[in-house]
Formats: sequence, C-alpha cells, structure tokens
Amino acid sequence: MRRVGILGGTFDPVHNGHLLLGEQAHREYGLDEIWFMPSHVPPHKKDHHITDGAARIRMLELATESVPYFSVSDFEMGREGNTYTAQTLALLKEAYPDIEVYFIIGADSLYQLESWYHPEQVMAQAVLLVSGRTYEDGGVSLEDEVSYLNKKYGADIRILHNPKIEEASADIRKRAALGEDLSKDTPEAVANYIRETGLYRK
Repeated sequence: MRRVGILGGTFDPVHNGHLLLGEQAHREYGLDEIWFMPSHVPPHKKDHHITDGAARIRMLELATESVPYFSVSDFEMGREGNTYTAQTLALLKEAYPDIEVYFIIGADSLYQLESWYHPEQVMAQAVLLVSGRTYEDGGVSLEDEVSYLNKKYGADIRILHNPKIEEASADIRKRAALGEDLSKDTPEAVANYIRETGLYRK
C-alpha cells in the first residue's frame, strides 16, 4: 500500500506554507507521495470569487514540479456542485484501492469536524494529520481534541509538527492586485506566472 498524503484547498494561489506542510507530512510520517488536490467549489468558501480551476492547477504544477514526491491531482475538479470530504475519500478509495490515505487538515478544521458532512465517514476512511500544534479553541487544547475524537469515533488522528504558516492566500491576492512582489510568499515560478498573466489584477 502506498501511503499518500492528500492536501486539499482552493490554492488560490498556492503558497510556500502549503509546500512546507506537504514536506512536513512526507518527512514526519514517512509518506510516499503528497497529492495537492484543488477543490472545485468548496462548500465553505462562497464569500469570494474562486479563480478558474485551470489557473490554480497550473500554479500548483509550477510549485511542485521540482519535488519528486509531490503531484497535482485534478480529482475534485471534474465533480459538479459542492464537494464534500466524505464523498471525495470514498471515491478515492474506489479509484485507488492500493493507497492508504493521510488527509491533511488545519487545526481550525479539526474543531469543526463534527459539523462536517458525515464526519464519521471522514474519520473511518483516512488517517487525519492535523497542522497547528499550539492551537486551542475555547480552552480545549489540540491534544485534548485529538484524544476526544480518537476515542469517540475510533479515529486515527495525529498531530503534524510543522512550523507556523505565515502566508495566507487572501493577503497574497491583495498584494498581487497592487502589483507587489510575491517571491517571498510563493515559489518564483508561481510569482512570475501571477505577474505575467495579471491573474489577480482588478
């Protein structure tokens, strides 16, 4: 069984924090591959326009091409309507029966997990790797939340000890709109692509 880390998101645009997260998952849990999987229409992001899927995939390709165990998956791009994690994981198991899925999420998502679409299916179908070791919500530490969910659902949730991610896609879009230099936030090839295409210019 190949151990595959799945890192989902809008990647609008992909930034160095995403890549560091993939590196950490690969290193800390001995994963064979990391798949960056941009979402089609994320159910929780209806407050702003999402960039065309082809452009987001191209930026991911540019960002990951030099790392042999990174790849870009358009698995969710072809799906119509809202894409829910429980459904994605079930379809992945069908399409790739030879992989063990490690699904990478942020600590904030972990605290919301029980409100997701069929959270018990999410936890049954993948090992969850949670980024954000110092996070807490309402006085509940990340370790306690992991322990609670593991016990209640028989889940396999593990903490990913990655450095704090400073970059945020929303800030990068704003700075790109002003024509600012993005080379400290994204790989150079992605910064060049955004500049040359005028992607986030108003």
